[in-house]
Amino acid sequence: MIAANIIDGFREAIHQAGLVPPAVIDADGLLHRFHVEGDKRGSHNGWYLLHLNGRAAGAFGSWKAGIQSSWAADGQRMSDAERDAFAELVKTARAKADAERRAEHEARAIEARAEWHRAVPADPAHPYLVAKHVQPHDLRQIGGALIVPLIDVYGLLWNLQRIRTDGDKRFRPGRAGGLYSPIGDLSNPGRILICEGWATGATLHEESGHPVLCAMNAGNLLSLAKAARAAWPALDLVICADNDRNTAGNPGVTAATAAATATGAKVIVPEFPEGASGSDFNDLAAIRRKGAAQ
Repeated sequence: MIAANIIDGFREAIHQAGLVPPAVIDADGLLHRFHVEGDKRGSHNGWYLLHLNGRAAGAFGSWKAGIQSSWAADGQRMSDAERDAFAELVKTARAKADAERRAEHEARAIEARAEWHRAVPADPAHPYLVAKHVQPHDLRQIGGALIVPLIDVYGLLWNLQRIRTDGDKRFRPGRAGGLYSPIGDLSNPGRILICEGWATGATLHEESGHPVLCAMNAGNLLSLAKAARAAWPALDLVICADNDRNTAGNPGVTAATAAATATGAKVIVPEFPEGASGSDFNDLAAIRRKGAAQ
């Protein structure tokens, strides 16, 4: 009963910190990882450890959100020695978790590379490419699915995105942050554009001639921009935002601005006619085509 009360108190502390605790909490003094609601499916960014020896105490947090907190059953603050001991346990466990994550990413990358090598050059008449009015560039295809490569700044392929004929998009499980899909020649660029989606990148490249790094989503803009700045320190970087003007907080512009501020890049935002739908540069190109045809 005492142990149950301690676990309930620990669970409530996790809840009060803004995290949904896992269904089962093990009070074995070891670090355990759990899924945090709202994070990517399959991720385990939440962590906790709890022991019942001596003064029952624990610690918990979210590596992604930067949350870290300690807890003691008697409600008193941990001593400096206790906090130091917990900090060392968390540091060791996180290093182990990072090593496990790297090993998993390597294994997933091997699978992604095998799929890429099985694929054939994409058909320019693929329904998605036709709908977006873009060329396939270096995309490949397996059956009806376009295969979009996701590489790091060293050119190593880590993951893939599949785009079906109806435009449905799915990433393979594995690494995502800091990766991009390249369009154009990156051997000696004078300027590089960074955007979200692949079709947006294809439009930007075809209209400007500049190489493009497609982050695939707003959440990856910052890490990609930092990776690009590290790889090309003196280069002119331009973040081409999605203008999510009909969404609270305009996440596309917000993420692009944050990425530009952190890396000294420029930001450009597509401006749409009054009442027009769309959010990105591919949508804007479609509006121009429609106006030219009238």
